[in-house]
Amino acid sequence: MALPPPPDDPLSDDGLERMFLSLDRASGIVAAVSGGPDSIALMHLLARWAAGPGRPPVFVATVDHGLRPEAAEEAAFVAREAAALSLPHRTLPWTGSKPAAGVQEAAREARYRLLVAHARELGASHLVTAHTLDDQAETVMMRLARGSGLQGLSGMRRETDRQGIRHGRPLLGLPKSLLLDLCRREGWRFVLDPSNANELYARVRWRRLMPLLAEEGLTAGRLARLAERAARADEALDRMAREALERAGPVQEGGGLAFQAGALGREPFEIAVRMLALSLARIGLESPRLSRLEACAERLREAVDQGQALRATVAGALVRLDPGGKVTLAREPPRRRGR
Repeated sequence: MALPPPPDDPLSDDGLERMFLSLDRASGIVAAVSGGPDSIALMHLLARWAAGPGRPPVFVATVDHGLRPEAAEEAAFVAREAAALSLPHRTLPWTGSKPAAGVQEAAREARYRLLVAHARELGASHLVTAHTLDDQAETVMMRLARGSGLQGLSGMRRETDRQGIRHGRPLLGLPKSLLLDLCRREGWRFVLDPSNANELYARVRWRRLMPLLAEEGLTAGRLARLAERAARADEALDRMAREALERAGPVQEGGGLAFQAGALGREPFEIAVRMLALSLARIGLESPRLSRLEACAERLREAVDQGQALRATVAGALVRLDPGGKVTLAREPPRRRGR
């Protein structure tokens, strides 16, 4: 007779309860399943958890990006596996023209757009994906290489909001090897996506480097812990920036936002940068690249320190500092074409 799993086993009944705890009050759950071992494991574990009394319904969805001829058959495979678990399945095709460059980013945006729309159609409040510890480590390294700040190094969050749908990543603390072993041990069939070996994609190239980094001590687990610590620091700094912005007396002025600029000089530079980002968000603009935001914050701090006026643009916003020490951010007016 097999011994019961230890209490701290994430795949035990107790482990599943902890893993899917945030889903317990969902109105419905859409599980994104591509057919790979990670998502197949997620589907089986969700089915096992959802079999308990009072659980929300689980719906399986596969996005067919139309980028490979095998994709349609893989979606049909997932449909058969879901049916064997008595889970409803839907294939969501990404139709229309595909970009010649940046196809992975475009595919990612299309995937979440389709999944969120499907969740709304079903009345489901939650979407879950099978991102793992290894995915988190790769994300941290890719963002580090792009020069990301703390927010980027926080990696993927266990839960995020996608246009009112809660996106959970319940497997984020588990390594891919554990899920692959689980599929093989339980006899859960899966498919392998050949694009995961295509070195045209940056993530695949980083994946090849991860074993070398692990030999030097930079393991997936340590990178994931770095992401958790960066997330905690990012949250604390963001709260400090919000408090600093409120102390600066922000007021709405004709669709823009104005506040006393002295805080930009008094606060640490990181807080000043975040105050600027928060101000842009309040007028409905997204932050630009961190380097551009930092450059704008530096110019503002220098002007405040010297008591000078300043006029600058950043992320589609016109930033004006008057000699009295008030800074105003408003959307740039449309530019007129020359004759």
